[in-house]
Amino acid sequence: MPRRRLRAFLHGRPRARSLRTTFAVSFAAVAAAVTVLVGFLSYDAAARLVRVDQQAVFDEVVTDLRQQVKDTELTPYDFASGDPDHDGPRDDLIRPARTDVQVLGPGGRIVDRGSPQLPVNAADRRTADEAHAGVTEEADGAETGGSRRDVEIRGDAYRMTAVSLGGGRGAVQVAQEFSDTEDLLRELQQRTGLLAGSVIIAAGLVGWWLARRITGRLVRLAEAAEDVAGTGHLDVRVPVTGGDEVGSLGRSFDRMLGRLARSMEDQRRLVQDAGHELRTPLTSLRTNISLLRRIEDLPPATREELIADLAQESRELTDLVNELVELAAGKEDDEPVVEVALAETAEDTAVLARRRTGRTVVVRSRGDTVIRGRPSSLQRAVSNLVENAAKFDSDGTEPIEIVVTGGLPDGVRVEVLDRGPGIAASDLDRVFDRFYRAPAARSLPGSGLGLSIVQEVAAAHGGVPFAQGRDGGGAAIGFTVRGVPEERD
Repeated sequence: MPRRRLRAFLHGRPRARSLRTTFAVSFAAVAAAVTVLVGFLSYDAAARLVRVDQQAVFDEVVTDLRQQVKDTELTPYDFASGDPDHDGPRDDLIRPARTDVQVLGPGGRIVDRGSPQLPVNAADRRTADEAHAGVTEEADGAETGGSRRDVEIRGDAYRMTAVSLGGGRGAVQVAQEFSDTEDLLRELQQRTGLLAGSVIIAAGLVGWWLARRITGRLVRLAEAAEDVAGTGHLDVRVPVTGGDEVGSLGRSFDRMLGRLARSMEDQRRLVQDAGHELRTPLTSLRTNISLLRRIEDLPPATREELIADLAQESRELTDLVNELVELAAGKEDDEPVVEVALAETAEDTAVLARRRTGRTVVVRSRGDTVIRGRPSSLQRAVSNLVENAAKFDSDGTEPIEIVVTGGLPDGVRVEVLDRGPGIAASDLDRVFDRFYRAPAARSLPGSGLGLSIVQEVAAAHGGVPFAQGRDGGGAAIGFTVRGVPEERD
């Protein structure tokens, strides 16, 4: 028993009908419905056509006989079966419709028997004594529309009528067998049923074969999903063959596994990097706390330095933890998306930066700077850029500039300009990595997460970060954003 069936059996779960069986049953059901409908309509049309045709031939024979006896005075012996040339009136009746003819004399007496002999009733006798030629009287039990009636002779079904010869000379009975036609139609019905059954079986087999081709890849895809769920390994080979929906599903599943693998790798790396970064302030705090045990023995200047160091380390540790939490949850931000004017965001950030750092911060903007975005995230990104500039240009005298430019092909551009030591060419590609700190910045306070948060915010708003040196010294660091796209129903 396969592993999945065994698990379902042991856990008491009923097995769902497979997609392959559903395909086969669906094909067979559709084929059955179409075949039965077409077969029924075809048989009904064919049966109706054959019956109407036979009836039309019989009515034509009767009409010709009536016209003949009206035009020519004929006697019962003119319809006798002994004509050696087979060109008499009787032969004209028999030839076109395989009819049986029986001749009656006055009073309904049988003059020339038919083969087989036809029954004679009261209506036939009245017709034989009729004075006018070509009369067909209404018969007992006859169908509507004349004296035509259905009779059974020797187990066979016939339609029959009698036509008066006029002058009381007798009548001619004409009968047409239609039981052989019904036998033919019954055989056609049986063959239609057999054909319908064959088509249904063939449709079921074709549906099973086609479903096997389609569901084979789905089964392999389901097995890959079960392997991922059971083992937790994301390096599973996913079948992505084919250009149809199943192939597209396989490729989407493969991309999903790839993104999950990258996400898990990012989380692992984040934990490792965070552990590494947390060790430094925690070690320093532990050392300073051990000194507190003999703080009474320390000179006043050393005490002040120790307390200041503890305060600084605790602030850095708090900032690091806050940035780690924000970075880890950045992609799951539930802040609503609204219209944000980045020029106003830059002005608000400049006000806070002036109060915190005492530096002059200048804002310049031009163009339409409104986008759809998350205001707090965007303000944090701009604030990180300004704090980064103030940290590296702490002794600078020139103002820090925030330049916001709208209406560009790549959206709105935000950049912060400073006159600090600048960024080495070898560090330009890595300044936005998590926890990366250039050699010149390792002695400065900070977690190394500020610019990586800028990168996350820019990516969430359809943009990218950038960093470059400035002519005359300093750095220009910023990002471009297009805005969060509107969700469509």
